[in-house]
Formats: sequence, C-alpha cells, structure tokens
Amino acid sequence: MPTWEPLSDDTRFPAIPPERRGLLARLREHPHAPRWNLACGDRLTPGYLESVRRWAAALRAGPVPCGDGATPPWLERFTARALAQVPFYRERIPAGTPFAAVPSLRRADLVRAPWDLVPDDQPLDDILVYPTSGSTGPAFPVYSHPITANAYLAFLEVALARVGVAFEPEPAGVALACVHCQRDTYTYPSLMSYLEGAGFVKVNLLPSEWRDPADAAAFLDACASQVYTGDPYAFACLARLPLRSRPRALISSATALLPGLRAELEAHFGCPVLDLYSLTEARTIAVSYGEGHEVLAHDVLVEVLDPLEDRLMPLGERGEVAVSGGCNPFLPLLRYRTGDFARLECRDGRTVLRDLEARPPVCLLDESGTIVNSIDVSRALAGFALPRFQLHQHTDGALTLRVDDTGREDILRDALLPLFGPGRPLAIRPVDPAPDPGRKLLQYTSDLPPPPGYETLFGGGP
Repeated sequence: MPTWEPLSDDTRFPAIPPERRGLLARLREHPHAPRWNLACGDRLTPGYLESVRRWAAALRAGPVPCGDGATPPWLERFTARALAQVPFYRERIPAGTPFAAVPSLRRADLVRAPWDLVPDDQPLDDILVYPTSGSTGPAFPVYSHPITANAYLAFLEVALARVGVAFEPEPAGVALACVHCQRDTYTYPSLMSYLEGAGFVKVNLLPSEWRDPADAAAFLDACASQVYTGDPYAFACLARLPLRSRPRALISSATALLPGLRAELEAHFGCPVLDLYSLTEARTIAVSYGEGHEVLAHDVLVEVLDPLEDRLMPLGERGEVAVSGGCNPFLPLLRYRTGDFARLECRDGRTVLRDLEARPPVCLLDESGTIVNSIDVSRALAGFALPRFQLHQHTDGALTLRVDDTGREDILRDALLPLFGPGRPLAIRPVDPAPDPGRKLLQYTSDLPPPPGYETLFGGGP
C-alpha cells in the first residue's frame, strides 16, 4: 500500500527560499497563536508564480464589455477543446457544436463523477482537492491547481484597487487574515509567494480554539493584517474583539452581506467592505461595492438562463446564473448552472449581476442561545450525500429537518444534536415538493429573533 508523508516546507513554498521563511516560524510559535491544526503552503513553483502574474495582468486589462453579442474571444476555442478533451462533454455533445448550442451543466452532473470533467490531456501534477461546503446540495470534491488557488490573490488585488486599497508585499508582515467563527475549520499560518512572501493566517474566532480568551485579539493585533477576509458572521464576531489595529479593507463572502451590517462594519473598522461572489467550482467571479456585483473575471462568461430551459434571459430579467470558462484546468465549465438567481445588466459597458440571491444568513440557535453557523450544519450533514434538505427552526427553538430519505432518522439526529444540544426537539419529515424553479432553494430558515447585538447580521436593526 502507498504511504503518505507530510509535505515539507520546501514543497509547500518552492518559490520562497528557507532564509525568507522566518515569518512562518514566528507565526507558528507566537505565544498568543491559536491551536493550529494544519500546515499549508501555496505550492507555487517559480514557473507557476509567473503564470499567476500573467493571469493578473490579463485581469487588470478587464473583461469583455457587456452588450448584445459581446462574447470573449477565447470562448469558441475553449468550447472546442472542452468538447474534444473532457469525457463528460465528449460523450454528450457532438464535436463542433457552437457554444450557443451547448446544453447547461448542473451540480448533479459534477456530484456523480467529478473526474469526468478533468480533460484527458491535463497533467495530474500538483492536483489539489477542495470539498464544497454542501450548502446548496450534496458535497463533492473539486479538483484544482496551485495557479487557480493563487489567482484569488490577484483578484483581490484588482478588486481592492477600485477603492484605493493596495497590498504591500512586505515579507516581514501579514498581508491577509482569513477569519471564521464556526465549530470546525482548518487553521494555519502560511506565506504568499505572489506577495513576495508576505504572511497569511487562517484563524477560528471561537474562544475554544485559543489557549486563553484574550489571545485572539492579542494575536490579530500582533499580525496587524492589511486585509481581512471572512463571512458576515465571522466579521460580526471580529467586531466584538478589543482590537487596537485596523485593516485597510474587509472582504466578505460565503453568505449574503446585508446593507445594515456592511454599514456597521465600515463605521466600526473605518475601512471599505467589499462583498465577493464566488464558488468553489468557479472561484471568484464578481465583487460588490454596494450596488450589484460587477463581474471582474476576464476568463469567465456570465449568463442568466431561464430556470427551466437553456434559453438566455433578456437583459434585466431574472434567471439562473450560469458561468463558463475559468482558470481551473481541472474543471473547464460550460454553462454551469450555479443555483443562484439574479438579473444581468450592463453598467458603463461592464456586466453587473443585480439582486443576486445569494445564501442568506439565518439565525439558528443552540439550547443556550448561542448562534450556530449554518456552515457547521452543512459540514455535519455532508457525509449523508443528501440530494436536498431543508432545516427550519421554530419560535420555540424546535427543529424540523426535511430530507428525501427519512429512513436514517437516528444517524441524522446524532449528526445534528451535538450542534444544537440534546434539549432541542428535532423532527425529521419528507422534503417539500419542488420549489419555485425561479428561486434559490433555501437550505436554512428560522423564526427566531437574533440575539442582542446581532440584528444587522440577520437583517434586523436600524
């Protein structure tokens, strides 16, 4: 049987020589650091790093302007290669089919056999595997590449430049901190070759993840990160720490950032707050500065399709967002239906998604009244490969879980009750009939009011 050995730092950071990794040791051994549970690196070779820089240069040049008939020059070439080299497409779509006649790709297609989306001519060197969250359907692995993962930094760089914020590639300091506030997530320090070896930290703000409750603020102040990324709930938790340092910007993703919380965060931290639209399958696509999500990705075509037919919706009419292209060589997407709904508009020649129906923040509480992050629920249910599920919390705190298969009640209870507490009643019922195809299926809903101080996170308050 093959044996698996941990990667060395030389393998994790092939473009950063050992003499420039002193910051990594300091972050790992900092007296106020959290209980790190992973060692991770960017895996960028010098050649891969140059590829990311070329991708960044193309990104800065901007996407194809929006308008009737405005399609990117790479689209037909990308389509032809996908139809020739990708088993999933080759078995279903005749060679030579123009992009406009390609049928849409659905999440269920990826779930069944994600390896069938890997092109035959794609080398498997340095393949990375990312699990999806399972928040919009069954979780499945997404195969990716170090260039793809690090293109995220270039996207942030371009998005931040629009609000006058720039990364300083200082090898002795932390440029980016990713914060979470959930029961279970990976935490680690790392370095970023794209930013000349500047530091990165991924931390969990739950008090149980730190040796002392005061360590979270002390460590983050010591890092003095230039930019924070996280989801709205993590930022609501971050705002409650007695931080002395202030970032240059916050970048939110994962769940919908509501206007009230955005205004509250901007006032508290004194910096702009951006909202990203991204998917594990397609990476980062668009950014909102307050009015719609502007598509920045130069190698992604965004369409809005009829929810039931592979028909383009007219500009300004609501439909399901579909994406094609992307910089992931292991997952060339053709008209991938994201499960998100929006209207497509042109603003100053650029594509903008208006009224994007992203995953809403939902107030779920355990029996002590503490917020339960819906991401933790998705993780708890990920192993069951549920085609559909809906969890609702009633005003008395009781829970109703609706699933297609109600024959696994005991193990479903065992998965959920540690999150909510044994005192929370949990009923398991058949899933409701198919919802309106023109709207996103809501995995989580709640009748509970938010705890004091969290009103803007869930849409209440001023």
